[in-house]
Amino acid sequence: MKILIADDDPQILRALKVTLGARGYDVVTAADGREALDLAASRHPDLVMLDLGMPHLDGVEVIQGLRGWSTVPILVVSGRTDAADKVEALDAGADDYVTKPFSMDELLARIRAQTRRLPSGADDEQPVVSFGDVQVDLSAKTVLRRPRGDAGAGAGAGGGGESVRLTPTEWKILELLLHSPDKLITREAILTEVWGPFHAKDTGYLRLYFAQLRKKLEPVPAAPRHLVTVLGMGYRFVPDGGPASGSGLESPA
Repeated sequence: MKILIADDDPQILRALKVTLGARGYDVVTAADGREALDLAASRHPDLVMLDLGMPHLDGVEVIQGLRGWSTVPILVVSGRTDAADKVEALDAGADDYVTKPFSMDELLARIRAQTRRLPSGADDEQPVVSFGDVQVDLSAKTVLRRPRGDAGAGAGAGGGGESVRLTPTEWKILELLLHSPDKLITREAILTEVWGPFHAKDTGYLRLYFAQLRKKLEPVPAAPRHLVTVLGMGYRFVPDGGPASGSGLESPA
């Protein structure tokens, strides 16, 4: 399990990394709030532990930033003992609060309590996703597509199909959509997940990359049925295929 620890005290970072690493946790560390948000977006931790008094962005700002796009459990570990600080952090979206100095046994128990609430095996439920003439293996990170004009079975039949080469960014976008079929994913959520929290308004990126993905994966890129746009809001993956080009809420743009 991956834990992101954010604290501006290097001694605490080193101690926690050694202690938690010895217990089998994969530990990622950040020395300030801005780095914590960047690492949360790029490394996808299963738990975030953070201090409140950090440079650049304080702990409450980091919590608010995370809660704008993520439901990852957040455990505050802080020297602030005032009730008002605890209430502010919990109201911002933290799941638990531990004061310094802390007992390592208590901290480990709090970590276990938070991680017991995580969904298990979610990525194993459907490692292969098929739509249209495309088959995506989420575990192997491969994409196959039946050649155009082939009247035979779908892309997955008999293991046939041509390999489709995606860039790392194209893959991240596609994977995000495939994990939430038929659900709207806002432009801000995709931008934050793929490029980081400081690119949440750069919508030009998405138009470019969705155009590229549709050229590679849609039967008619100009009239997409699977990777559709919800006007003014975001994008949706439609496994069974929606109406070509959409009308009303949905658009190929």
